[in-house]
Amino acid sequence: MAHLHLRYLLALALVQVVLSSGVFELKINSFHTAQRICRRHRDCHIFFRICLKHPEDVISAEPPCTFGTGHTNVIRADHTSISSSAPIRVPFHFKWPGTFSLIIEAWNAESPTEYTDNQNNLVSRLATRRRLAIGEDWSQDVHFGEQSELRYSYHVFCDEYYFGDGCAEYCRPRDDTLGHYTCDEEGNRICLEGWKGNYCSESICSADCSEKHGYCEAPGGCTCRMGWQGPSCKECVRYPGCLHGTCSQPWQCNCQEGWGGLFCDQDLNYCTNHKPCANGATCTNTGQGSYTCTCRPGYGGTNCELETNECDSNPCKNGGSCNDLENDYSCTCPQGFYGKNCEIIAMTCADGPCFNGGTCVEATTGGYTCRCPPSYTGSNCEKKLDRCSNRPCLNGGECLDLGQSVLCRCQAGFTGANCQANVDDCASTPCQNAGTCQDGVNDYTCSCTLGYTGKNCSVRSDACGARPCQNGGTCFTHFTGPVCQCPKGFMGPSCEFTLQPSFKPALRQTSQPSSATLTVSCVLAVLVLVLAVGIVLLRRRRRGLQGRKQLSDSAVYNDLDTVNNLGGSEREAFLGPNGLFKISNGTARLSLSLCPDGRSGYRQNTVDSSLVRGERQDFMWRDEAGLGSGAGLR
Repeated sequence: MAHLHLRYLLALALVQVVLSSGVFELKINSFHTAQRICRRHRDCHIFFRICLKHPEDVISAEPPCTFGTGHTNVIRADHTSISSSAPIRVPFHFKWPGTFSLIIEAWNAESPTEYTDNQNNLVSRLATRRRLAIGEDWSQDVHFGEQSELRYSYHVFCDEYYFGDGCAEYCRPRDDTLGHYTCDEEGNRICLEGWKGNYCSESICSADCSEKHGYCEAPGGCTCRMGWQGPSCKECVRYPGCLHGTCSQPWQCNCQEGWGGLFCDQDLNYCTNHKPCANGATCTNTGQGSYTCTCRPGYGGTNCELETNECDSNPCKNGGSCNDLENDYSCTCPQGFYGKNCEIIAMTCADGPCFNGGTCVEATTGGYTCRCPPSYTGSNCEKKLDRCSNRPCLNGGECLDLGQSVLCRCQAGFTGANCQANVDDCASTPCQNAGTCQDGVNDYTCSCTLGYTGKNCSVRSDACGARPCQNGGTCFTHFTGPVCQCPKGFMGPSCEFTLQPSFKPALRQTSQPSSATLTVSCVLAVLVLVLAVGIVLLRRRRRGLQGRKQLSDSAVYNDLDTVNNLGGSEREAFLGPNGLFKISNGTARLSLSLCPDGRSGYRQNTVDSSLVRGERQDFMWRDEAGLGSGAGLR
């Protein structure tokens, strides 16, 4: 129970620290007294306790400590330990009043770990009234008692996020959906850039954003309200489908001049507004936004945009260039030619018309002909031939123009004039030991036969090298792979299976008998009943007729004749020397042998009444002669 109360008090103290708005700290700098602190000088310990109360004219040392209380740890009563002790912290969670009553007590500790309130252990007590403002600076003070001197320092400061003269202003900087601000020294909220409002939760929109038709969720933005658009949300949204109209309020469609209809999509003057006809054609409005273009000569198309090109037939000869004109053409002839189509030759070989080393030959009909070197062509040998432009070299071959011909430098693995043939790398039969070669590009691959490996199948491989046979099996190399010869007692491709020894246990048959067994049992039961009746009759006649013994014996023989009249197999099973039942004519008594193999049998000389009543008996059948499957007889 005491442990539970201690945990409760600790929890209360933690809550008080968390909810406090400030902390009062007092540090003992030195303590001297003329009187004896401890009864024993060795291992003398002391601790100090303070009590903060509301300001009183006459300070009472009695509780409660309305502002809080605290104490040091138990320390040794020497100057070094006292001066180096940790400050006493008294947290508070109210507005700091500035004026307070302070009680400082010095107590003798009976042990290094226990605090005691025994008044006999009180060494010194100081009670004073002070005024202290919020600040981090320490205030120094000294108290002279009758027999003691106490020097101490103290200060009071606000907890994190608390500000003001009394630590009553709470301000925690944040930058989330609840606010965007920092705090100044007085606890006032300072909005971050782009935010405004009491809690700095309202974003400041862009400078030109309409306050009436726009808003923003982030600083510097501008989101338009429904019906408005544009960077500043100052443009209204027209009626959906409005083509040539304007609006002064959202969802309007005021048609521009020359347009009509609900969506301002009917052009009342298409020719004037659009000028669809090109190349000086005449436009005529036909109504409902339609028009017709009347084209000038040399043009065609719906809007007369297509010009008839007389140069399409290549009318200019001898390398002349054609210039398309309106409904006509003109030829710009090369030097030495003239005429409408540059068909008249005006130059001779004396004018040197052949370029690039061409040889000029005078024609008998007038004019000349240029015989060009292999790398040039044209009427004046002005065009250079590029024989590699059509990429004659295949499979990445490099083309070299030699003038009259080209030369292909083939990549490794290819050959031919155009590098079109793949070199057969298998022609040299690189694969050994009956390996099969498959040609590649500047390479080959060998598929090796069993027992060989390597690039050229030249390395002998051992199929048994991986030791595939388990349990001591012997490995042999076969053309199909490794073959395992297993030792006695194991089998399988890797001799991984263990053979179980075969044996023939005597089975106890407890299942339902077959139909043949039931038939034999019924026949035997009938015979037993007949014999029992005969024996009873025989005994009665012996008792009644002593002189007719022969007749009585005859009756027994007659009963046995009935048995003899049975089939051979039934009679043998019934009367045979190895049968279950044995009849003795001398005693006329029935013997029953169980387990005829002699292992565990017994003999019953009298007829068992349980057999007569048909009670069930269990028997074991051991198929030693191999006549059946070992079915049991019940």
